[in-house]
Amino acid sequence: MIAIIDYKAGNLTSVKLAFNSIGVASEITNDVQRISAAERVVFPGDGAALSAMEHLNELNLRKLIPQIVAKGTPFLGICLGTQIIFDSSSENDGVNCLGILSGTVNKFESNNPEFKIPQMGWNSVSFNVPHPLFKEIDNNSEFYFIHSYYPCPKNGEEILGITDYANVQFASIVGKDNLFATQFHPERSGNIGLKLIENFSNWNGEC
Repeated sequence: MIAIIDYKAGNLTSVKLAFNSIGVASEITNDVQRISAAERVVFPGDGAALSAMEHLNELNLRKLIPQIVAKGTPFLGICLGTQIIFDSSSENDGVNCLGILSGTVNKFESNNPEFKIPQMGWNSVSFNVPHPLFKEIDNNSEFYFIHSYYPCPKNGEEILGITDYANVQFASIVGKDNLFATQFHPERSGNIGLKLIENFSNWNGEC
């Protein structure tokens, strides 16, 4: 079973519908035991870093998520679910996050009207390294983004995909071992996104 973490925010239903569309069972839950026992875990995201971390504290999930990753469970972060795995975010005047990966999350800054903040729409992703979740997905495929902030990993080896926006080349996919996280929304990215979700559903966490 795939557990979709319910942290009182985010695009939970659209993620579950994406799994439904490929015939994969999933469950929206914030139950600690259900998440701990899941074969795979997804942290989807819309919203703000501060409220997300507050809700994780309230639900006793803040310590659980790093434990899930540490024990080798395949883990997929999406958008805000990617940002909160880093040490901190500059959002809300600075928020301490989960610290699973080293690095920060910064906001796009641009006075150019060509680049609207937040970025909302399709953009290409260049894959840095081969990965099981890229199976049958062409390099430089376009995915759907909605975000004002972007991750800045300290370790360049953890950058799996890059994207250009607002004169910034940023990490649009990060990962390490059994962790894989996207700044874009695969569940809103058509057939290409569904293929990535399917690949995650079949992934054993090894690279």
